[in-house]
Amino acid sequence: MTELVVPLDLDGITDKAGLMDRCARALDLPDWFGRNWDALADSLSDRTVWPEAAVEQGLLVVVRNWRAYAKARPDEWEIAQDVFSEAVDRTQALTVVLALGGSS
Repeated sequence: MTELVVPLDLDGITDKAGLMDRCARALDLPDWFGRNWDALADSLSDRTVWPEAAVEQGLLVVVRNWRAYAKARPDEWEIAQDVFSEAVDRTQALTVVLALGGSS
């Protein structure tokens, strides 16, 4: 079974609001997505909001171009990593990876 791959490209993102907007767009989250850390963790863990193909196959989120955000907002980036980790721990069908290339 092949997971559905969803790129989460953070190019140009340097704050939490931008991260939340990019997550909402990349993951096609519902309009009611609260754009806060708890809502992101819940949405990542809630297979009912995933794209249909991901529900059956699993979801692989590839976070790209994250270094500028991590540098600009290290405390927020630490929280984001915790949120991703928590969601992965809660949901066996979810994988989140950080792409190392292509970021400056």
